[in-house]
Amino acid sequence: MLVLRNPEVREILGTHRDLVVEAVGDTYRRHAAGLTTVPHSIFLRFPDMPRDRIIGLPAYVRGGEEPSSIGMKWIASFPGNVARGIDRASAVIVLNDPRTGRPTALIEGSEISAHRTAASAAIGARALSVEAEPEELALIGCGPINRQVLYYLRDAFPSLSRLRLFDLDRERAQRFGEEAERQYGLATTVGDSVAETIAEQRLIALATTAPAPHLDLGPAAEDATVLHVSLRDLHVEEILGAQNVVDDADHVCREQTSVHLAEQAAGSRDFIDAEIGAILRDPASFRRDPARRAIYSPFGLGSLDIAVADRIRGIAQAASLGVAVDGFLPGE
Repeated sequence: MLVLRNPEVREILGTHRDLVVEAVGDTYRRHAAGLTTVPHSIFLRFPDMPRDRIIGLPAYVRGGEEPSSIGMKWIASFPGNVARGIDRASAVIVLNDPRTGRPTALIEGSEISAHRTAASAAIGARALSVEAEPEELALIGCGPINRQVLYYLRDAFPSLSRLRLFDLDRERAQRFGEEAERQYGLATTVGDSVAETIAEQRLIALATTAPAPHLDLGPAAEDATVLHVSLRDLHVEEILGAQNVVDDADHVCREQTSVHLAEQAAGSRDFIDAEIGAILRDPASFRRDPARRAIYSPFGLGSLDIAVADRIRGIAQAASLGVAVDGFLPGE
């Protein structure tokens, strides 16, 4: 059993963002081709702690030239942790041998989760943005997820030079902006409200811990591309009035996401225009309407975590990173 701790995972991810984008894109294409098995996520909730949850995401990604990947992510989201001075999310990923089913690796998963989410956002932005080289980005929520979203979008769009930020914790937004200015030289503005921050913006990323819709896109540009990675920010009317792209309609229409609420209101899923894997496999299958906003709502398939984790495991083994635990399983 190989154990990969946070510093080792972070070291690999910090120098292999291209690998993450490749793994996420490839897995989306495989998903669209029916080469994955992704059961519905299991949500463990707590009646006395309604904001907290732990989610189990099992997945199988059928291999081509590479071996198949099998495993599960177990990720906890406890928003109150931020006030305790620790991260909201924590996770572990277990990988299994595709031949025997025996567990082979235990990997710290919160970094992988943030990176694959950000890579998915960047892939969605490249597929949907009406601007080939956008210069400005608005981020709502200045936590770890949007930090990675910024990094991946900056890789996807080197043209980005201006950043607009909003967070309920203004000091956190200011620290975020200072870091972005140091690392990328971006001209950064911290807004006093969401409406001010997204006004006339054409590329927007939402990554909050909101449990229910709270945001309308009225001030944003009419052709804005909205990366709705936190899934519960937008009012139903915003979803129904936009072009909608998801990663998997069955997965995203669950657990009271904005897309799920829109399905309940509309009585169908006809407002969902496409799944991202189908677009990646055949870009001509989707036409971006520049007269409407596009909303990308990726539920976050467990297959992405497993595919990325498997690649990280390979890099770690080649570099002799991690801790090998002997005798973990019977017969070892």
